Amino acid sequence: MVGVFSSAVVAAASSSQYDGGLSRQRAGEADDVQPSFIESNQEPEWSFSSPQSGAELSKCIESKHDDLCKEETVSKEAEDLTELSCMAKAYSTVLSELSEDTEREGLLRTPLRAAKAMQFFTKGYQETTQAILSDAIFNESHDEVVVVKDIDFFSLCEHHLVPFFGKAHIAYIPNKKVVGLSKLARIVEIFSRRLQVQERLTKQIATAINEALEPAGVAVVIEAV
Repeated sequence: MVGVFSSAVVAAASSSQYDGGLSRQRAGEADDVQPSFIESNQEPEWSFSSPQSGAELSKCIESKHDDLCKEETVSKEAEDLTELSCMAKAYSTVLSELSEDTEREGLLRTPLRAAKAMQFFTKGYQETTQAILSDAIFNESHDEVVVVKDIDFFSLCEHHLVPFFGKAHIAYIPNKKVVGLSKLARIVEIFSRRLQVQERLTKQIATAINEALEPAGVAVVIEAV
């Protein structure tokens, strides 16, 4: 990419210089003067602008990368706002169907608040175990059982959208890999912040740990009400 960018800069500079000489001739500013390489039958003496330094190119590439990241962020924010607006309208419809007056003071912002709350309760759909474990898995010869108990969680039952909550307990036997203990709680959070049933939630947590660590064994127990 650096080589391509440098050659493009050089080509642009040489073309501009040559076109500039022809333009002056056509304008009659120097009718009796020919380009030096024609008059003297010598090779043309081109004047090239110096290529950008490595530091300048790196700064330019970083700037382009930052611009792309900003565009992506703006696009994601616009998408989130569209989703939030649609959800708020849906909640407003629900309230209207309950024979509520959505224009009364106490309900004016309720659809928007409810939409934001639902996004918060289901934020696990936007998260992955790969992302949170990318820098938290370590090579370790430890081969004794690791247990983390009483991990608090809450979720939404997918059948009626009502909350259920409780505690999760995780145990695994390492196979030359261990993970930061706090990340086990994050795995529980990722899968609990979705529409769930308790049986599937338990299995998803165990499967995620098994795929990430490839342990000799893993067990997950969930107590919920």
